Amino acid sequence: MNIKIDIVSDVACPWCYVGKSRLEKALAMVPEIKADITWQPFQLDLTVPEEGRELKPYYAKKFGSDEKVQQIFQHMESVGDTEGIHFDFSKMERTMNTMPLHVLMLEAEKEGFKAKLKERFFKAYFEDATDLSKTENIIKIMTEFGWGAEKVVTILANESLFEEVKEKISYFQSRGVSAVPFFIFNDKYGISGAQPPQVLADTLRQIQQEMQAEMPVNAGESCDVASGECL
Repeated sequence: MNIKIDIVSDVACPWCYVGKSRLEKALAMVPEIKADITWQPFQLDLTVPEEGRELKPYYAKKFGSDEKVQQIFQHMESVGDTEGIHFDFSKMERTMNTMPLHVLMLEAEKEGFKAKLKERFFKAYFEDATDLSKTENIIKIMTEFGWGAEKVVTILANESLFEEVKEKISYFQSRGVSAVPFFIFNDKYGISGAQPPQVLADTLRQIQQEMQAEMPVNAGESCDVASGECL
C-alpha cells in the first residue's frame, strides 16, 4: 500500500521548491516506501494583479527594507545551492498572480504531467527569471508539453476552472493550512515547512509502520509457530 502525500504549495514560494527537493531526497532514503504524490494549490498573495508586480519593491514593502530583502535572497540562494537549485534573485524582475498557473496544472493533472509542469514552473520562475505574468511566456513553456497557444488561452478563459482551484485552496485553508509548503500524509498527518530530508524520511517510516499495524488479518488454515499446531 502506497503512502498518499498531498503537497500544498505555491509556485511563488521558494521554500516550496526546496521542499520538493527535500522530499525527493527523503524518498531516496527509504526506497522500500512508495508514495502517491499530488500537488495541491495555494496562493501566498491574492492581491497580486493580473499583470504582476515589480519584484524587488514588492518584497521591500513586504519585508521592511531593501537590506532585509537582500539578506533573504542571499539565504535562499545558499539553501538552494545545497539542494541543487540555482536561485538567482538578481535576475528576477517581476512576481505574478499564480492563479493561472494553478489552473493550467489542474488541467495538466488530467493528462498526467502535473508534477513535471510544477517543477518546470519552479525552474522558469526561480532559476530562469521568466516573467510568468506574461501569457506568451506561459504558452512557450506549455508547448514543451504539447499544448498549443489556442488550448492554453481557452483553458485560461475558463472561469469554472478558476473556481475549482479557489475551492481547493479554501478547502486546505479550512484544514488549517496557512503557510506553505505543507505536506499531508494519508489525509491524516501534516508537516509544515521544508523540513530536512531525515525528518521526512522518519515520518514516512512511522506512517508505514502504522499502516502495517492497521492491516486487517483474516485467519485461515495455518500452522502456529509457538504451539506447533496446524489448524
